[in-house]
Amino acid sequence: MAKTRTGGEALVHGLFAHGIDTIFGLPGVQNDYFYTAAYDAGERLRLVHTRHEQGAAYMALGYALASGRTGAYVVVPGPGFLNTTAALSTAYATNAPVLCLAGQIRTDQIGRGYGMLHEIPDQLGVMRSLTKWAQRVETPQELPRLLNEAISQLHSGRPRPVGLEVPLNVLSGKAEFNDVDPPRQRGRPAVEEGAIEEAARILSRAHSPLILVGGGAMDASEEVRALSDALQAPVVASSSGRGVLSSRNPFSHSFGPGQRLWEQADAAIAIGTRLTTPLMDWGKPHDLHLIRVDVDPDELSRHGTAQLPIVAESRDALNALLPALARHRRDRPSRRVEMLALQDEMDAIYEAVQPQFSFVRALRDALPEDGICVEEITQISYVSRTAMPVFKPRTYLTANYQGTLGWGFPTALGAKVAAPDRPVLSVTGDGGFLFGATELATAVKHGINTVTVVFNDGAFGNVKRMQKESYGGRVIASELHNPDFVDFARSFGALGLRVHTPGELRKALDEAFGAELPVLIEVPVGEMPAPWSMMSAPRATKKADR
Repeated sequence: MAKTRTGGEALVHGLFAHGIDTIFGLPGVQNDYFYTAAYDAGERLRLVHTRHEQGAAYMALGYALASGRTGAYVVVPGPGFLNTTAALSTAYATNAPVLCLAGQIRTDQIGRGYGMLHEIPDQLGVMRSLTKWAQRVETPQELPRLLNEAISQLHSGRPRPVGLEVPLNVLSGKAEFNDVDPPRQRGRPAVEEGAIEEAARILSRAHSPLILVGGGAMDASEEVRALSDALQAPVVASSSGRGVLSSRNPFSHSFGPGQRLWEQADAAIAIGTRLTTPLMDWGKPHDLHLIRVDVDPDELSRHGTAQLPIVAESRDALNALLPALARHRRDRPSRRVEMLALQDEMDAIYEAVQPQFSFVRALRDALPEDGICVEEITQISYVSRTAMPVFKPRTYLTANYQGTLGWGFPTALGAKVAAPDRPVLSVTGDGGFLFGATELATAVKHGINTVTVVFNDGAFGNVKRMQKESYGGRVIASELHNPDFVDFARSFGALGLRVHTPGELRKALDEAFGAELPVLIEVPVGEMPAPWSMMSAPRATKKADR
């Protein structure tokens, strides 16, 4: 039987139909009818309202990255939507399924330049430049169809953010709707059997095979482990791919020894990774047989066509490759001792990066294996991307190439909403934290009990160091004036702590993870050395024996 609903009610109903029961956002004139419908939904819908639109979008992003589910946010148009665009660009960079629901002025006023409240030129064009797909809803009747299309686009092929622009009169207008289950189509490219057979032949013949993984392999953890076992091949993870193979596995490596392994390999299979650093920075060895697996065909030709491109979801491709590889099976000597020795070698290299590594070790020792670490653009995180052990998928969240300063703290709040029973740690600096520090009010109000460690050097430390070392000491606009972070946290009703050493931090984290409220731990630090040239294994001098 058809039911009469406002567009706002139809939108809430549609979200439920797609399994979305958590929304981040801020109310306002153009989306009042949505929030009224959200109120009427009661406890079926968790609505986390934030102190700034950027916080709402980052929380949706954290929710999506930590869970793989849709992270949704609702904001007013114009400045409200524009405040979310840094988070949208980060969702695009991290391949996160984020749904942006932005209000809009009335449909009969769009594009006329009347100067209506929150009006901006071509909001939909801005949205489309930052998303995989975006559309405007012109009538209430269109809402179910376009929401279905948005969700289908969100989870088909390469996951990336999508957007719906919903004008005021669409949310307020009424129409009749038939309650039917929405189509849940998810586009999955078929695995090409011939390419899989060729990949199996290449890998079976290789003497020194290598596996490289990125964020696109996050849901193929077991398959990657099985492939590594079958090939006795090391697995090198980008920062986005950390946790695909547990750091407890001897074959698991970060980019620290990555270039050496890349140069020694005679065949490599890259799974769900842009492969930017190996191809643009390390350079492809002329005799390397390269296989690339990616759900996005455009990615496979980004740096020139791979010798063997395979368009498929990572898990689908590996589930086809493993039995094909078994048919070409050959006895391989174990490389376990070699890989353990390489891990030990890297641990010694990382140990020399001080004081950063000692703090990274304290963070790792305190955070349970299933705990989620959200890194920030800060001195400690630069080291943790390579040196911190990661044991499970979706437990190390990074802004990827976007490098979005200020993303970490609000993103961690969203991760905690997605995983309320697991510890969530935000590792940030004094510069990045204050971008969204007022979301402490959101954390306390909604009981989002994250633990945030603020390393306070009184500066945008990386910028200041470069100004001193590379620009003749011309230090400008990089030194900061900060509040007392402990008092700041306590003023919101959070727990504020201050420590000075890695040992003190380790103990404070034990207390923090047992607390029943949000916790901020300030760690005053001095200037730190640039870690990048200190984090890599020595280069290979020759190819491994064939």
